[in-house]
Amino acid sequence: MPNALKPNNSPDAACSSPSLPDSVRSLGELMRYTRSELIDAHLASPEADARAIFEAATSAGPADILFHGDEEYTGDGRELLAEMIARRVAREPLQHILGTAPMLGLELAVGPGVFIPRPETELLAQWAINMARGLVGEGVGKLRVVDLCTGSGALALAIAEEVPEANILAVELSDEALVWTRKNIAACEQRWGGPRVSLMQADVTDVSALRANQSLDDWWGNADIVVSNPPYVPDSTEVFEEVMADPHSAVFGGDDGLDVIRPMMNVVDALLRPGGVVGIEHDDSSGPDMMSLLGAQWEYASVSVMQDLADRDRFTVGKKPE
Repeated sequence: MPNALKPNNSPDAACSSPSLPDSVRSLGELMRYTRSELIDAHLASPEADARAIFEAATSAGPADILFHGDEEYTGDGRELLAEMIARRVAREPLQHILGTAPMLGLELAVGPGVFIPRPETELLAQWAINMARGLVGEGVGKLRVVDLCTGSGALALAIAEEVPEANILAVELSDEALVWTRKNIAACEQRWGGPRVSLMQADVTDVSALRANQSLDDWWGNADIVVSNPPYVPDSTEVFEEVMADPHSAVFGGDDGLDVIRPMMNVVDALLRPGGVVGIEHDDSSGPDMMSLLGAQWEYASVSVMQDLADRDRFTVGKKPE
């Protein structure tokens, strides 16, 4: 059992805080201790997690360890480091511990109540960015992009960061997730010097309710690109313990993972202009079903399943008939 979580049977155990051994004093020793604890906990990526936690707690990077690793650490980060190690060993997501998750060049605020963006979603974001840049290059004057199930705002903000000419609408239903979406939009707007993303609270599976919203009148049939990272994990799938920290409604998508995607396609099709394109992330088992949904049922053109860096089916793209 990792030292940071050794049981304490004293009456004050419930009030005690994690601590580091007194013998661990130098920067190098602190880093090695952090790495050892996470390796012993059998985490999926202990080396990367150790570096991230160590730097967040001590503000010391690889160069500091290289040139000052033997020097005693005199900063005030020991207690924070011990706490972070204990939280990660207990399988709290690294992103919750750090308070942020990366998305391309952005660092998005995340925490309980919102889905944590994953690296594989960057591939869908980059696809959308490339499509958007191509349309800008073709002279599209008022480029419209919609992000359905935006969660933290990951896709919408990543696209807005790289394609400032785009007019972007982000849609999310969850009250808890919207707290984080608004925080991330505000942070980006402050850096951008103005708004690039509009946010709406709505159910992306209810096209009738969305149609009744007059603020969307200019969007119907005019969107150039629609992207979505919806709940898509089949209910029976066994997932890592860290995934259970995400909201259940943001992860699981019914028996085959398409319970949200199927009705959402009514919204996608209503939003897209003829010739507009869609990209939807999905479970790696859903490629054939997505090909059938977009190609056979909706008769979209150029339907293709895109793979992630591990050669797993990750998202499907298609083009609305002209």
